[in-house]
Amino acid sequence: MDHGPDLLPVDLLGHGRAGVADEAVALYKRGMAPLLVFTGATSPTTRDRMPRGEAVHYQERAIELGVPSSAVLVEPRARNTGENIRFSKALLEEAGVEASSVLLISKPYEERRAYATARRAWPGVEVISASTPMTLNEYVDSIQDARLVIDMLVGALQRLLIYPEQGFMIEQSVPADVLEAYQRLRREGFTSRLLTTDKPAT
Repeated sequence: MDHGPDLLPVDLLGHGRAGVADEAVALYKRGMAPLLVFTGATSPTTRDRMPRGEAVHYQERAIELGVPSSAVLVEPRARNTGENIRFSKALLEEAGVEASSVLLISKPYEERRAYATARRAWPGVEVISASTPMTLNEYVDSIQDARLVIDMLVGALQRLLIYPEQGFMIEQSVPADVLEAYQRLRREGFTSRLLTTDKPAT
């Protein structure tokens, strides 16, 4: 690929931390894309820190870091990954922007979910998924709750397994050892982020 994506739809999974905006700004300043799209409302975990919605707070952070307001679009209603993608796509269409490629910035362990969802909901564009580079230990340190991080990892994998058959994302292969770890963690009670309507993975 000779050039970067046309735009950066940012925080597709409700990260709720300024690092996502900082990463988007860094990529913008490297010339990776001419336009930032911040998407996301509030969630139970971000309501206190970002009462006006995640996308609005990220927009303010980007402008504070030197991105011109003309290079930022905000989608403040999305409450899940599918809505992040669909609403961002609609926002760009309303603004007259035709994107041929997008760079999605999300939590490190949600890159595959963002990619798979976008490939299903936005098939006409090239999709690249990215996150702030960090190790698992660094991410746990940033959250300050190791059990919650494991719960979120288990929940993210569950969605990769069940959402394709529901039409929400494309199917992706999952290695056998990952499936075994997923089932073991479920049995050990790391279930707070699981959907309750799925069938056990086989």
